Amino acid sequence: MSRRVTIADVATLAGVHPGTVSRALNLKTQDQVNIETAGRVRAAAKQLGYTPNSIARGLRTSSSMTIGVIIPDLTNPIFPPIVRGIDSYLAPRGYSPVVVNTDGSDATERLLFDSLVQRQVDGFIFATGHAGPSIAGEAYKRGIHAVMVNRDSRGVPYPAVVGDDAQGIRESLEHLAALGHRRLVHLAGPSTFSTSQVRAEAFAAGCRELGLDGAIVPTSAYSVDEGQRAMDEVLASSAGRPTAIVAGNDLLALGVYHSLRRHGLRCPDDVSVVGFNDMPFAGDFQPAMTTVRTPHFQLGSESARILLDQIDDSGSTPVRLVLPVELIVRASTGPVR
Repeated sequence: MSRRVTIADVATLAGVHPGTVSRALNLKTQDQVNIETAGRVRAAAKQLGYTPNSIARGLRTSSSMTIGVIIPDLTNPIFPPIVRGIDSYLAPRGYSPVVVNTDGSDATERLLFDSLVQRQVDGFIFATGHAGPSIAGEAYKRGIHAVMVNRDSRGVPYPAVVGDDAQGIRESLEHLAALGHRRLVHLAGPSTFSTSQVRAEAFAAGCRELGLDGAIVPTSAYSVDEGQRAMDEVLASSAGRPTAIVAGNDLLALGVYHSLRRHGLRCPDDVSVVGFNDMPFAGDFQPAMTTVRTPHFQLGSESARILLDQIDDSGSTPVRLVLPVELIVRASTGPVR
């Protein structure tokens, strides 16, 4: 069995001290080594096939070199890009994400959180923001490093990285108003999620400011089935049919598509539809979906960056980073007939 290549082997080949190898191959300390020496070290490491021993490093630093990432629903297309963004920042720095899926269950989230704490992860990235009591609140009280991503937990002073949801809703309303729409409905996500609250509040405020007749219909999940159920309810209402729907996310909007077809209505001829998130393949729907594009990969990478900064400097001030979003206009919106 071949022997594992060590830092000492790399140092011998590069003609430097083992400590220099350690600094040159660590992104946090590589600036302490001059460019020529660092290049020689990297060439030696590549020639020997050296890979850093994260376990040994963890023992030196009292760190597991792992980060717990708690996701509410991995089948939701927005979360894989977020996880990819997280990993893109962690991996080059020797950290590994441990991704778990709660399926939207508070009980499952509790079990997974406890399991990851027992594994001694160095911190958490929570994508499961709740408006009420949450695991994030408990983690904060226990002094655990964490960052919220995509959603935040109101009242828990953790750093958060989110998209500018309010601006996305505002741009959607301005777009529809310019097309002549005045009677709109917002299909809101679950009321316990911060994203649902922000988007619903922005819809109500935008309708007031633009002089639009807007109604909000709650849903119990960000899902296609809930979108169809809610739209069936809207169409059965005596309040009359709206000319446009602003959905809380693309899955709800896709459910609206199904409901319209079921009732013999056409999009956008009879009802225009706007989604939120610009999930993969939204442009391939029939019709291609007008939606708000959120930079999910960047949400993930920025949340990982802020978490590692927090781990390195426990006294750092929590930040709330709001990334810009963009309305992508496609074929699901059109002028009022």
